[in-house]
Amino acid sequence: MFGRVINDIFKLTVKHGCASQHDHYYNSLSMNEIRNFCIIAHIDHGKSTLADRLLEFTQTVSQRKMQNQLLDTMDLERERGITIKSHAIQMNFPYQGKEYTLNLIDTPGHVDFSYEVSRSIAACEGALLIVDASQGIEAQTISNLYLALENDLEIIPVLNKIDLPGARPEEVSDEVIDLTGCEMEDIIHASGKEGIGIEDILNAVVERIPAPQGDPEAPLQALIFDSVFNPFRGIEVYFRIKNGVLHKGDQVKFFATNKEYGADEIGALKLDQEPKKVVKTGDVGYLISGIKEAKEVKVGDTITTVDNPTLEPIQGFEDVKPMVFAGIYPVDTSDFEELREAMDKLQLNDASLVWEPETSAALGFGFRCGFLGMLHMEIIQERLEREFNMTVITTVPSVQFHAIDKKENIIKVNAPSDLPNANLISHVEEPYIAAQIITKSDYVGPIISLCIDKRGEIKNQVYLTSERVELQFHLPLAEIVFDFFDKLKTISRGYASLDYELIGFRKSNLVKLDIMLNNEAVDALSAIVHRDKAYEWGKRLCEKLKELLPRQQFEIAIQAAIGTKVIARETVKALRKNVTAKCYGGDISRKRKLLEKQKEGKKRMRQVGSVEIPQDAFMAVLKLD
Repeated sequence: MFGRVINDIFKLTVKHGCASQHDHYYNSLSMNEIRNFCIIAHIDHGKSTLADRLLEFTQTVSQRKMQNQLLDTMDLERERGITIKSHAIQMNFPYQGKEYTLNLIDTPGHVDFSYEVSRSIAACEGALLIVDASQGIEAQTISNLYLALENDLEIIPVLNKIDLPGARPEEVSDEVIDLTGCEMEDIIHASGKEGIGIEDILNAVVERIPAPQGDPEAPLQALIFDSVFNPFRGIEVYFRIKNGVLHKGDQVKFFATNKEYGADEIGALKLDQEPKKVVKTGDVGYLISGIKEAKEVKVGDTITTVDNPTLEPIQGFEDVKPMVFAGIYPVDTSDFEELREAMDKLQLNDASLVWEPETSAALGFGFRCGFLGMLHMEIIQERLEREFNMTVITTVPSVQFHAIDKKENIIKVNAPSDLPNANLISHVEEPYIAAQIITKSDYVGPIISLCIDKRGEIKNQVYLTSERVELQFHLPLAEIVFDFFDKLKTISRGYASLDYELIGFRKSNLVKLDIMLNNEAVDALSAIVHRDKAYEWGKRLCEKLKELLPRQQFEIAIQAAIGTKVIARETVKALRKNVTAKCYGGDISRKRKLLEKQKEGKKRMRQVGSVEIPQDAFMAVLKLD
């Protein structure tokens, strides 16, 4: 009966020459059967495993193609058990006689990639909030949940890993109820490993998450939430259509870059891409248009058509700004061009990596790179070694400071060598972050002392339950890029979790600390530090370098200096050959003559000899206790 009615409508519309209305009728019909959702969770709460079970249950992936962490395509992601790049995949799920299209947009869990998470969340109407039944609520769970609530997403709480012997379903359920205000029966109990509760999750996605809203007749408005580099076809753009319709062959324009491209191929994101003639309102799809550089596609940008452009971009776009800067140099200076090629190729995959060439007196030619955080820096270094066989030296990571000159102009300082002389500037400002730490109540004291030692100010302390505390601090970013996270985990025996966001720049008493070997400054070991910590920092670094520098035939003086004032010194003694061994008795003047000759040789050698600095020495700064 229903089919006959649609047929009659179709005949009428064709007869009156307005088949487009029929298209829109179908559009609104199919929009009701679309569900766009993401998974938000802290690192290691079983997000990727749960995604695998959803794909298996909906038969999106055949048994033959199935593997663990299917959506994590990099070896690094599998080894570390983390999601670095967000992914999207479409599933079909029959429910009460209808076929529903479920678009799962996976998100990275680490704080370094929080902007990517925010754009993935903006492309959805609902989110699965995954909480580990043994570990409970963690810092990033809360921050991502707030992001989801700001975007008015429907939250479906899921208690994962309930099969573990240490699971505490009742306690953790109470935490989730306090956090989200849901009812006990709204929480789904599941286990990604055992496949428990998977059907309940899919049913809840269809029942609770609203269908996408949008106007198919409005000008095209699509949100870019990710891009992937394909060596044969260029950059593949992943998008979600808010309004309008995209046809194959349309000329499209990207708002932020103002560049135009042809939609050579569009389609749906199944396990393998599925090309289509049209992608409709509310749907998630991909676009291939021969774009060669990842820099031309910005996550969060809006796609529209050239013929009928939208006037308003989708809100929330911002350029991703690097937080941590470090120099990357080839171990062998002749590999500089190969390193440049490797960096170029990495940038095709990762638009958030920024770099520019720089030179160092100690290390030769290299690159000053900007990263989203310390994890991002580790990943880039590891990928250079694995994918391109490039062994590199990474200098001390630093953050971007602002030097304010006498005329109130801001000079951006990404490396210690960029800092102007103290007499040319009025003051220096450093970036501050708001940090949110969730921990067991037993470790509150040591964590507060750690943060105060890192020049932090405590802002708030809230007991989430009798056992778990949320601490809020304002901290200088420069203090947490080194070993803060490791120390936090050590103090709390792995229980504390950290989330942070940049809150701006503040005036600070900072100085440039130079390390000199035999009166020559080694620019790669310089650092910008707080004046109160400069002596302690310099002394510890000199002691560490004394251990690490191999002894030479001449004495090496290691000095830490602020400007022209030396504040710490250590000496690496010379290797001494026993030149008097051949003298058996006889006059003392013979021995003295040989020793004087040796002394002259050492003096001359010290003038011409160069100090070899091992890679460990550059990383020593990271390992100062």
